Amino acid sequence: QLYVVSYDNKFWIPGIRFSTALTITNDKAMDFYGFNGYQSYFDHAMVDLGKDSDDMYFYTPKYRIDRLAALFKADLIGRIADSPLQWEAGYHLSYFDIDAIDRDKINKNKDENKKFPASEPTLYEQYRQWGIISDDEADGGLNSTLRLGLLYDTRDKEGAPSRGVWAEAHLTMAPKWLGTSIPYYKYSATLRHYLPIVDRDRLTFAYRLNYEGSIGNDTPYYVLPYITTMGQSYDRDGMGGFRTIRGLMRNRVQGLDMASYNAELRWRFVSFTLWNQNIALGLNAFSDGTMVTRAFDMSFSRTEADFSSREEYLSARSEYDAYMDRGLDSDRPHITVGAGFRFIMNQNFIVCLEYGKPVGKYHKQDGNGAFYINTGYLF
Repeated sequence: QLYVVSYDNKFWIPGIRFSTALTITNDKAMDFYGFNGYQSYFDHAMVDLGKDSDDMYFYTPKYRIDRLAALFKADLIGRIADSPLQWEAGYHLSYFDIDAIDRDKINKNKDENKKFPASEPTLYEQYRQWGIISDDEADGGLNSTLRLGLLYDTRDKEGAPSRGVWAEAHLTMAPKWLGTSIPYYKYSATLRHYLPIVDRDRLTFAYRLNYEGSIGNDTPYYVLPYITTMGQSYDRDGMGGFRTIRGLMRNRVQGLDMASYNAELRWRFVSFTLWNQNIALGLNAFSDGTMVTRAFDMSFSRTEADFSSREEYLSARSEYDAYMDRGLDSDRPHITVGAGFRFIMNQNFIVCLEYGKPVGKYHKQDGNGAFYINTGYLF
């Protein structure tokens, strides 16, 4: 369940664009595949077996958590003299309430042999047992943050640009004195470039490069999935999904630092006027990718005193070692490819259909691909 209320106004404050949004997401089975990409092994074989075999319960809940996320933002953007440069400043408030899945709800109306058993821990529960997710941040928390940014924008238009540059750099500060549960500091940089190959929007090559980084090692795990944005958009889960890496499982890649790219060729093969409306039909081919460049600490941080017996401690340690042995020592690029169709009206109303699929040596750990129905362009 996603609820969004947003407001964007360029004229309310003279010379300043004001954007605000409130989003509430109540997800009883949100994707959670661990940290650092391929360092966290996704057992796709067991997931497929759970779907296809009557002798195996559904395994998908292994990689699910229960999360309530409420995010509020208020951003101001103003131009610096008559240049393409603009300053950005904003206040962002977010609250996360996280728990293991409710097995009664997950198993409701399922056949007995397909129910996810209480004896099978979810990955989130294992991460808590092993101390990868610490007790002080396991249940979520409050983030009260200030954001500052610098924006460079030479796009010919906002909705469907065909030439120009749109670049941003952001600093996020979440100090304890502002009310944040676990203080942290982050930075991000994004470059979007639009290159016309054939004029009049007929053929355009566009790409986006993004880097999300943490200052220090204290960023709480529930902040890691989010991509930093300011202005008329709002923070979205990543990496993976229709707004970040198309075709990749949602939240598959999480780390202290992450790099990503999107590249696509946009072709408008038909343009016409109907009932005084400018209509265009377009196709696009794309490739997206991401990778963790600085890892979240996945060390086993429990001691024997945290368990009721030495046998329980040794069992947990053995399960942790077996899990880590299945993953890679560090992340590798997660690459997807795909194509899409767009209906464009008056440059600002865009409906898109897209399909993306993971490729590469470890593609099975990134999902089976996904089909999206959405509005606008990815960037």
